[in-house]
Amino acid sequence: MTTAKENILLTGARLIHEKGFNDTGLSEILKEAGIPKGSFYFYFKNKEDFGLQVVDFYAGFILHTVEKMLCDEKVPPVSRLESFFDFYVQHFQDMDLRYGCPIGNLMQEMSDLSVAFREKIGSVYDSICSHLQKCLIDAQLKGDIPPDINTSDAAQFIFDSWEGAIMHMKLVKSTAPLRNCRKMLLGTLLNKKDYPG
Repeated sequence: MTTAKENILLTGARLIHEKGFNDTGLSEILKEAGIPKGSFYFYFKNKEDFGLQVVDFYAGFILHTVEKMLCDEKVPPVSRLESFFDFYVQHFQDMDLRYGCPIGNLMQEMSDLSVAFREKIGSVYDSICSHLQKCLIDAQLKGDIPPDINTSDAAQFIFDSWEGAIMHMKLVKSTAPLRNCRKMLLGTLLNKKDYPG
């Protein structure tokens, strides 16, 4: 059973993912959550504090999934990368190709407006890249990717490229940008021009 605070966070996270932070009002969140306004300020200082806790909520789910996919040493590292991409292609298909990545959305919307948001989201970005880098290092140790690739730079490039592909997916309402991104990234890393999409 969820607590009142968890209910507010769950409802707010869903609405913010659908509409954005600035276009989601507190009254709308509380109405949907069935929570009186006074209760909100018992748990959160203000809307920004609430938004930062929503980022933590998103991060908990995303980082758990990313770590599970990318850091399981029982699975070959290239297979981990493939599973990471495939999971999110299916995830976005299940969401009818709407809304995109909640962290990426907030990165675009809030980075110029709030230092606190920028720092919080930056920490999530760094954690995702760290998991990607670990997978790439494992792939280097197995000889799957060239030893001279800078894994830190490559991890950032992969995540940046993937977020761009997600934006394009929302524009064209198709998984084609995601599948093309997957094909190009893995084909380049593995030095396989004929890597399948």
